[in-house]
Amino acid sequence: MATNSDRAKRLQVGAVGLLVVVGLLSLLIGRYPVPVSEIFSGLTHDAGLVLFQIRAPRLVAGILVGAGLSVAGAAFQGLFRNPMASPDILGASAGAGFGAAVALFLGAGYALVSAGAFVSGLIAVAITSVIGQRARLNETLGLVLAGIMVSSLFNAGTSYVKLVADPDNVLPAITFWLMGSLADVRWHQLAWAAGPVVGGMAALLVLRWKLNILTMGEDEARTMGVDTRVMRFLIVGFATLITAACVAISGLIGWVGLVIPHLARLSVGNDNRVMMPFAMLTGASFVLLVDDLARAVTTSEIPIGILTAFVGAPFFVYLMLGRGSRL
Repeated sequence: MATNSDRAKRLQVGAVGLLVVVGLLSLLIGRYPVPVSEIFSGLTHDAGLVLFQIRAPRLVAGILVGAGLSVAGAAFQGLFRNPMASPDILGASAGAGFGAAVALFLGAGYALVSAGAFVSGLIAVAITSVIGQRARLNETLGLVLAGIMVSSLFNAGTSYVKLVADPDNVLPAITFWLMGSLADVRWHQLAWAAGPVVGGMAALLVLRWKLNILTMGEDEARTMGVDTRVMRFLIVGFATLITAACVAISGLIGWVGLVIPHLARLSVGNDNRVMMPFAMLTGASFVLLVDDLARAVTTSEIPIGILTAFVGAPFFVYLMLGRGSRL
């Protein structure tokens, strides 16, 4: 009889296989279809250009964003012991959106827009952390409430930038960026953002067994020798680094960090040592599938954030109605 461990191993292998299949599919489909036979027989110049200069960086970006947001969401949910926690809970996404909007308003190119989003996301979480530590509340509750306040302020700033932006050129660019897309990602744009995402994920995967201890409560964690304050700082820091870098790559893509960790728990259980790697693989496949759908459904590409909302919003309702308590 198969044990839960055996089942989890089979699901991990299946998740790897799914990612390989979806990755190959992502390389082949699009406005310029590339037949599988052409890959094995030799690519034409045009097909090679499309494959290696456009779709390959888009594929890598989708894997990084999906895996990164899923791991960050799992880390925040474990840290706050709250199934509704997501990577934007401390204001990283709102801050990154504001930074990108300001950069686009000033006429910056994609590289500066991404850098502005990344730096602004980190600043937003830094403000949240300072307020949360100084608040006369439980530190975890203080962080969450400060994150709501900081997100509101940065969202208001983004709304003001949109209000004063040129409605013919700048406003559409800001609006499209805020809805999330991988369409404009190229190798040189991934070069600097990949490091924070990969490094942050590696750090959280190393710390995931201590996250298991934190989920039992701070008192229990202290009795087991875990410095809860240091661990909270490290988990928030690495998860924020991942989130800000992902938003800098793709714009705002919501719901991935909320939905995928729950699906991973439903599949392999609550043990972060198993769940977080599974969420990483599943999240990468999910974003790639959504990106494929965004390219294939209509002649004009649909922003990914719209499609992820169609999945995430019903799932959120599912949780609110209590059906997700067994997750």
